Amino acid sequence: MSEKKNSDAAKERRKIKSVALMKEIMTEYYIGAKNASYNDKKVCWITSGGPVEPLIAMDVIPVYPENHGAMIGATKMGVDLCSRAEDMGYSRDLCSYARADIAAATVNGGPIGGLPAPDFLVCCNNICGTVLKWYEVQARYFNVPLFILDTPFIHGEMTAAARQYVIDQMWEYIAFLEKVCGKKMDMDRLNEVAHLSLEAQRLWQAVLDCAAAVPAPMTAFDAFFHLALIVTLRGTQKCTDYYRTLLAEMEQRIKDGIAAVPGEKYRLLWDNIPVWYRTKWLSEKFASHGASLVADTYTAAWSGVIHLIDENNFLESAAVAYSSIHINISIDMMINKIKSMVEKYKADGIVMHSNRSCKPYSLGQYDLAKMITDQFGIPVLIFEADMVDERSFSEAQVETRIDAFMELLKKNKGEAAL
Repeated sequence: MSEKKNSDAAKERRKIKSVALMKEIMTEYYIGAKNASYNDKKVCWITSGGPVEPLIAMDVIPVYPENHGAMIGATKMGVDLCSRAEDMGYSRDLCSYARADIAAATVNGGPIGGLPAPDFLVCCNNICGTVLKWYEVQARYFNVPLFILDTPFIHGEMTAAARQYVIDQMWEYIAFLEKVCGKKMDMDRLNEVAHLSLEAQRLWQAVLDCAAAVPAPMTAFDAFFHLALIVTLRGTQKCTDYYRTLLAEMEQRIKDGIAAVPGEKYRLLWDNIPVWYRTKWLSEKFASHGASLVADTYTAAWSGVIHLIDENNFLESAAVAYSSIHINISIDMMINKIKSMVEKYKADGIVMHSNRSCKPYSLGQYDLAKMITDQFGIPVLIFEADMVDERSFSEAQVETRIDAFMELLKKNKGEAAL
């Protein structure tokens, strides 16, 4: 009985206390979005990689179908909604976020009873091409305006022509917002929002950097959860305050020697979107081997380009930054980012989710894996799944691959006899 009490106490000590505050803020956010029309506010559906700061400055409530898709996956509602979309004529090969969202809109489906209807949509294709057609479908369904921000793919240095091309669109974006909102943009307010956004991004990166400590006070699976605010409320005081609180908690955990994975032996990086319906299982599976996934390319995307933003020239510098996120750059640029993460977080290996639903993120992973092994001398695990649709996940197959990968890590560290 005493051992159980000690175990329960240790487990309770490892819990991140800010989780409760996070849930409270997100609940308040969705209630506010659902009641926007009663408060004379407009709702905009925007892609997760889109420039949200102008929306915040115009007092528009941004809502993210991809964030909703993650919630659908986490609550295991993905198969039903994806199947509904397929019955509507959409291919199973399409993104499961898109399928789930398109179906949810017709039945008010999902864990919060559907998203609030949009007054307009903003689509930025820096994350993929699917969003263009996905948002066109939803704009037609709700019969509302759609603004598309086209970001060119970055192969190396962004050319002057490409930069000007996106800058011009940023100003068109402002003009679009002024038209649909019926008022002029307050540029001073936009600058305030931009400063808050950058502050939140810096705090978020500082939170992620805490995992460089040994042992790590948090894992990538924790980051997947705490990411929500930097996506949904970036540019607000509430977002900045939250990450300041979370950072203080992480720093205290480091001082107190609290490890996210007790007896941490191996430190791994994660690549791609989470398998939302199996995050707990995957976390526990890796932890059973003493492996801590200390960082990932996914959550870092919302803070990885802050060095490109000039606070005194936000709109034009943001054009470059929003074009330069992780999956809108070449493999050669990706490998440099991954190298930096391997060194910063002292990674022993990398886990890649070959995501059936996200071709831009998954395309090239086998080339990346070979480059990582050749250049850094660390092993790479690739397993196939889907971020929302459970029909594309085989527990037995993934478990076998993880076990084999961990055996390889042990051999690499001279632990074969253990």
